[in-house]
Amino acid sequence: MRVQPVSLNNYKNYVQSAKTEPDFTAKLKPMSAKQCSDLKVFCHHIYEYKKGLRNLILTTEKVSNKDYITARLEKEQIPYIIHPAGERTINVFFGNEDCIKVVATFDKHLNKLSNEQDFMLGIMLGYDKILQCQRYLKRLGQNANPVKG
Repeated sequence: MRVQPVSLNNYKNYVQSAKTEPDFTAKLKPMSAKQCSDLKVFCHHIYEYKKGLRNLILTTEKVSNKDYITARLEKEQIPYIIHPAGERTINVFFGNEDCIKVVATFDKHLNKLSNEQDFMLGIMLGYDKILQCQRYLKRLGQNANPVKG
C-alpha cells in the first residue's frame, strides 16, 4: 500500500472551512484496544505539542492507523505531513506550521537528506545540539570533539 503525503493546502482548506462552518458534531471513531496501545506515544506527542514542549514532532506509525492519525490532527487543527517510511509504516511530522513547511521541502526519505537537512531536522526536533553538531561533522568526514562543555 502506497501512502501519499498530505499537503499543507489540505490543512489550510480544512482550517478555513472550520472557521466559517463550525462542526461541533465531528467525532473520531472509537479506537480498538490494539490501536489505543499502538497510538499511546502519538497521543502523548499531541499533549506535549499542545503544552508547548515541542514545536515539531516526528513519529513513525503503522499505516493501518493513518486514518485515525489524520482525523485526530485535523480535529486538533495541527498542521502535519505524512511520508511513507516502509511497506507498513509512515512517518508523521506535525507541529508548528512553519516547521512543517520546512519539512515539506526535504526529501521524503530520511536516509536521503543532505547533511545540512539532517542537521536542521535534528535541531528542529529538539535533539541535543552538541550531538547534532558531532553527527554533522561525522557525516562531513571530519573529527568531532567528543568532550561536552
